[in-house]
Amino acid sequence: MADPVLLALRALNLGDLLTVVPALRALRRRHPGHRIVLATAAVLEPLAALTGAVDELLPTPAPDALAFPGQVDVAVNLHGAGPQSHRALEALHPRRRIGLGRPELGWPGPPAEELDTLHERVRWCTMLAHHGIPADPEDLRLPAPPGIAPGPASPVVIHPGAAFGSKCWPTDRFAALARRLAPLGPVVVTGGPQERSLAERVAAAADLSDERVLAGRTSIAELAALVAGAALVVSGDTGIAHLATAFGRPSVVLFGPVGPERWGPPAGPHRALTHEEVRRGDPFADDPDPALLAIGVDEVEAACLDVTASSGCVEPAATGTKAT
Repeated sequence: MADPVLLALRALNLGDLLTVVPALRALRRRHPGHRIVLATAAVLEPLAALTGAVDELLPTPAPDALAFPGQVDVAVNLHGAGPQSHRALEALHPRRRIGLGRPELGWPGPPAEELDTLHERVRWCTMLAHHGIPADPEDLRLPAPPGIAPGPASPVVIHPGAAFGSKCWPTDRFAALARRLAPLGPVVVTGGPQERSLAERVAAAADLSDERVLAGRTSIAELAALVAGAALVVSGDTGIAHLATAFGRPSVVLFGPVGPERWGPPAGPHRALTHEEVRRGDPFADDPDPALLAIGVDEVEAACLDVTASSGCVEPAATGTKAT
């Protein structure tokens, strides 16, 4: 007889997946005999495998694209509180439903507004606890990919892009920072294919050669390997910051419209910089939030030197929780 299926929905992006690693591991511990299927973007499969908590990835770019061909025993909504995600899971006719409360849709659980002020990792762990599933929000480290370890020639990773202009620190400041960080290791500039031109502008202004521009040239697995072996990662509030957290690599994260209390790194070799006193708070604006613009190059450089010199640096985890 086939193992019963637990299907968890998180059809979002890189950072969104990494913030629910503690929740996924808690589900694995509670349901060791289930086949755990994660419905998320197909490109995230290498990272889902590293969690040690997922048996199968179901490519799902959005809740309305969710389609599972078999019987689902337990449906877990780690996507959100909206009716779209709940209805997509409800259409699978699961025996048990776990998620944020939507009584009108038949979903038990705590009301979303009760948890909205919590850090994203804590939010989903608290939701599971409401359903009788203990979860540790600090259980978030990933093992480094095979053969990857920091060394004397470890790169300094600069990631200037973000999904919205409100989270993008100015290009000239990233370039100035890149020049200053050169003594720490070879500086590389990362990003997605759509951020290639931005990365090239940063590199040109920092006098970096073309081969140092990795934007648009790395898969998710290659980016993970790069970060797992990095001397330092500097970025805005975006997915690569969560990769640095997951692998325990030194990082400095610049926050603009949304503060670190919701998406920031945990204690460890990480620094979160912002100036909340001038925050506008519009995450979808085209121009940088004042809380981000108020962060100067000197401030970021000092944080970078502090975090790389810190004796509290954490090596990537040796093992992950194993799926059964």
